[in-house]
Amino acid sequence: MTDQTPASPADSTPQSAEGESTRIGFAKGAPRLRRRFDQLGIGLAGLCAVHCVATVLIISSLGIGGHFLLAHEIHEFGLVIAVAVAAIAIGWGVWIHRRKGPFIVASIGLAIMAGALFVGHGAQEAALTIVGVTIVSIGHLMNIRLAH
Repeated sequence: MTDQTPASPADSTPQSAEGESTRIGFAKGAPRLRRRFDQLGIGLAGLCAVHCVATVLIISSLGIGGHFLLAHEIHEFGLVIAVAVAAIAIGWGVWIHRRKGPFIVASIGLAIMAGALFVGHGAQEAALTIVGVTIVSIGHLMNIRLAH
């Protein structure tokens, strides 16, 4: 008679075809959806970096668009979106792979992005934001690799 008891509680968790846990009842397409959130986070980080560089270049060379491109609300909204996407993607990934690294890395990046809101507009804000979004992107990439 063989023992049907799993070796550990983690072994008793059903796995999807992609190897991800189905313990919380997600549909079959859930692994792709989680990956899409990580990809969305990376894409938004890239757009944010382009916005920062373009704003500095446009305003310094042409002197136009400062009233819109430097609006504080744009940066606050961007941070809210970044936090929301990271919370969903990274949180979901940590639930699957049980590793805190992506969460820690993304949190550091988000903190740097938040810190950029408290410096004056210009090169310093752009530099902090670009560093922050790069670190958040690294967190998303780590999450994709660990959950795959």
